Amino acid sequence: MDAAYKQVMAVGFRRTTLTDVAERARLSRMTVYRRYQDVTSILQAVMSREFGAILTRAEQDTADVVGSRERIVSYAVRVLDLLSSHKLFLRLLDVDPELLLPCVTTRLGRAPAVFVARLRAQLEVAMEEGTVRRDDPDRLARSMQTAMRGFAYSARDGTPQKQRRQMLADLAIMLDGLLRADAP
Repeated sequence: MDAAYKQVMAVGFRRTTLTDVAERARLSRMTVYRRYQDVTSILQAVMSREFGAILTRAEQDTADVVGSRERIVSYAVRVLDLLSSHKLFLRLLDVDPELLLPCVTTRLGRAPAVFVARLRAQLEVAMEEGTVRRDDPDRLARSMQTAMRGFAYSARDGTPQKQRRQMLADLAIMLDGLLRADAP
């Protein structure tokens, strides 16, 4: 997977081939084929690994936040911050942005589905505690993810870093408002 990551960073997703990955890893094509059926499965594994690392890091970074609703909001914003500054995600935006279109228009995608599932689990706990309004946790998690999408896809829009930090703070206010137990 490290070789696939490096190849994508060099040429992008669309131009990465299984042969290129095998050569970069100093393995035979057959060795790679035994583990992955095609280049798409390798790239999906790379994306899953990188996104999983983002989710884990965000959980670690927000573990000390007091209050379950506040922790959920902080976690979501931290995930977005880490994703929108991740080299692989930025490379995808630069070279192969059309690969993201289905995730915006027709399907959730594997990585966002994992994020939504983690949010849903956290929301269920917070609802039991009474710090998040009682509602459909799956819908709330998907609403959060949908609101965050625009921020993620605008990572290359030229917004100055200070303004981007302020926008992340605005997103936190939006997400908190969505989840408040006293919200309508």
